[in-house]
Amino acid sequence: MAAAFNSASEADLVEAIRAAPEYIAELALVAEIDGQVVGHVMVSYTNLDDGTTRHQIFQLSPLAVAPDHQGSGVGSALVRGVLERANALGAEFVVLEGDPRYYGRFGFEPAAPYGILINLPDWAPPEAAQLCRLSDAPPSVSGRVIYPASFDTVTEHRSTQ
Repeated sequence: MAAAFNSASEADLVEAIRAAPEYIAELALVAEIDGQVVGHVMVSYTNLDDGTTRHQIFQLSPLAVAPDHQGSGVGSALVRGVLERANALGAEFVVLEGDPRYYGRFGFEPAAPYGILINLPDWAPPEAAQLCRLSDAPPSVSGRVIYPASFDTVTEHRSTQ
């Protein structure tokens, strides 16, 4: 899946998450075509710090689709599938950093209006910090997303304390 990102760091991230306590095996999905893996998505645990308490929440990252299968619906099927499974596991919402033009079709929206803050790289627009509510209710918690140590492989800019 390194080719999907034009970088090996996200492939390293997948391995780091799989080895971490935040890993949720039921929320790691692959797409295969003719026996070849063409896509992958994960939702794992992360923390939301409200200043007093750290709440365990769900985070989508990474999503990868092989370049020759991008635009074919593989990524959309993976995102829809993993959100359905996260909902079935009781997730109230899922956060991510990503392109709003892509993730908006799945119900992702800016996280900041809900009081959920995500540290973004300098080059990312503020609307890249997103969440998808898995019910009609607004999130019951707010605060700053604190990435687990497994994200250190790709996220020098994030808070992991």
